[in-house]
Amino acid sequence: MASAALLQQARNEDWTDEQVVARVLAGETALYELLMRRHNQRLYRVARAILRDDAEAEDVMQDAYVRAYQNLASFEGRAKFATWLMRIAVHEALARARKRSRLQSFDTSDSSYGDLMIAATSSERSPEHETYNRELAAVIEKAVLSLPEEYRLVFMLRDVEGMSTEETAQCLTLTPENVKVRLHRAHAKLRAELYASVGAAAARCFQFHATRCDRVVEGVFRSLNFPG
Repeated sequence: MASAALLQQARNEDWTDEQVVARVLAGETALYELLMRRHNQRLYRVARAILRDDAEAEDVMQDAYVRAYQNLASFEGRAKFATWLMRIAVHEALARARKRSRLQSFDTSDSSYGDLMIAATSSERSPEHETYNRELAAVIEKAVLSLPEEYRLVFMLRDVEGMSTEETAQCLTLTPENVKVRLHRAHAKLRAELYASVGAAAARCFQFHATRCDRVVEGVFRSLNFPG
């Protein structure tokens, strides 16, 4: 993995994704870690929203990062690197999901569910607030995951990840008009009072913790035969 000093330099100088890509292509391959750590959260949230499974979401992330690195020279900068990377991850996740005979049903007894909900609470809040946040997060996550796939994806990219209509259209190979229609229908399927809370709280429901972040980075480095 990249040295702490190199990563800190990149952060201090506020290198853009595109600047980091150029350095990676120039031979500073260790900097690829910076791109992964920048985008792990959003890739995880979207992959998990598609697959509804933590382990499979991590697998998709690793596959997406490996494929992105292998095709990095073909990145032409016509779209943002983040959009290009998200499109790869979305396609990987959809391909995996469609190989199943059916999507897994949402199961609140899943052992991973508790990990996701922990991130929705704050140690500075009272026990009552923690209980409320935990219950709210569970309701929000279940509501989002219950949306039909075509609406769920647009909702995650636009409202949770904050991508523009154009970026979402590029990721999903849709027209901007189709993105707008699907987002409108996604909103219509969520009750008005629930939707008022989702925009701010949904990102806290799909957290990608530091341990998982390290595991994905290390897995990608192994696949690409980078030095440890």
